[in-house]
Amino acid sequence: MSAEIKNLFPQHVWGYFYDLTQIPRPTGHMEAVTRYVEAFGKGLGLETLRDEVGNVLIRKPATPGMEGHKTVILQSHLDMVPQKNASVKHNFLTDPIDAYIDGDWVTARDTTLGADNGIGASFAMAVLSDETIKHGPIEALFTIDEEEGMDGAFGLKPGFLKGDTLINCDSEEEGELFVGCAGGADLNISVQFKEDTYVPEGDVAVKVNLTGLKGGHSGVDIHLGRANANKLMFRFLKEAVCDYGARLSSIEGGSLRNAIPREAFAVITIPGDNVESLWEMVADYQDMFREEYRGIENNISFTAEMVDLPATLIPEEIQDDLINAIEGCQNGVISMLNDFPGTVESSSNLAIVRSSDELIEIKILVRSSSESRKASVCSSLESIFALAGAKVEYGGAYGGWQPNINSPILNVMQQTYEDLFGKKPSVKVMHAGLECGIIQESYPAMDMISIGPDLEHPHSPDERVSIPSVQKVWDFIVAVLERI
Repeated sequence: MSAEIKNLFPQHVWGYFYDLTQIPRPTGHMEAVTRYVEAFGKGLGLETLRDEVGNVLIRKPATPGMEGHKTVILQSHLDMVPQKNASVKHNFLTDPIDAYIDGDWVTARDTTLGADNGIGASFAMAVLSDETIKHGPIEALFTIDEEEGMDGAFGLKPGFLKGDTLINCDSEEEGELFVGCAGGADLNISVQFKEDTYVPEGDVAVKVNLTGLKGGHSGVDIHLGRANANKLMFRFLKEAVCDYGARLSSIEGGSLRNAIPREAFAVITIPGDNVESLWEMVADYQDMFREEYRGIENNISFTAEMVDLPATLIPEEIQDDLINAIEGCQNGVISMLNDFPGTVESSSNLAIVRSSDELIEIKILVRSSSESRKASVCSSLESIFALAGAKVEYGGAYGGWQPNINSPILNVMQQTYEDLFGKKPSVKVMHAGLECGIIQESYPAMDMISIGPDLEHPHSPDERVSIPSVQKVWDFIVAVLERI
């Protein structure tokens, strides 16, 4: 069924996007997709380069009469976030994405679609292959491994690019021009312990399952008030431990640092006499969660099932400290921007909590447009987990992209949009991380802007991209390239 998207307009954009859906390309597994893009560029007879980290650059000369125009860089990333519903068997390392048309949208069956940022890459490929549009010199930059650490952007060396104007195609709202974005930092938290091999006599084992949450992008969707599966699970665990004598054996919540966790699972033991009461408590929590998130989360499922008694437990002191730290951890929106009303300034996402043999790992992604505020949030979180005896390490830090309201490309694109569509575009700052700020560190004089079609629920299996908005963005890109 996914081949039907090749018949959508503009056909060359959707045709390249279909090709990308057929190539497994989760972050960290870039070889197949970079080979595809390299072969594409060389097949067109265009200069095609790959740098040391794996970014691909394709250069297209100006059309006749446009040689004196600025060199424009069209930039996108090749990797995608691998998220799926628990009920589906899908291997992101081997299986293509099953994309299909749903009204005015393209989406995927039970997995992420990869329109973030496959649709941006498809725009660039369509520009490179189209001989009918007029443009100055073009550089198409395809970066790798953006979703986990922005490795491609960090690895970009000065001098690799010749252009001084960059259009990033990784934003997700048509009609909005993005001129800045937040920076971020990872907190990698760990607790090592010696497993407790004593399971209280008379205890039985229960697995608690929290599923059905929407999740989403921890930058784009953080302001929507969606539930964080880790926060909800530990809220329940605190009462289960305090009032029902529960002991925690294992925990697994969330899977990606930049995705709001959609599911969490815990194995606990409780005295056999408390099983019926626990069942009632689980049902009550499900009702409470559904009421608290009514209108936001529509499919919260909180269930429990009997399982085999585990051989070991997390030591009681470690368990209690962990529960208290997770309960006290800031999560979600922390501050808003004054200069751009409605835009989040700072946030944190309690992305992953998982236990394995004698180790608990916690990952939190902090975002902020303010470097000082980012440091403050990180310090606050570090203090909470340090009090719990955890080891806290920082990683993956990247700076924000500071707005330039006097940007020449911004002026051109504002006027072009108004001429095409009869209304002014919005000028905004994005809370999600874009590669622009990192690229600007190597190319400080580069003029940058970010655009994209309407894309909803990235980083979740509900991801979808608006078909009409893809056509509008394509028309916009073509018109802009003629004017720069």
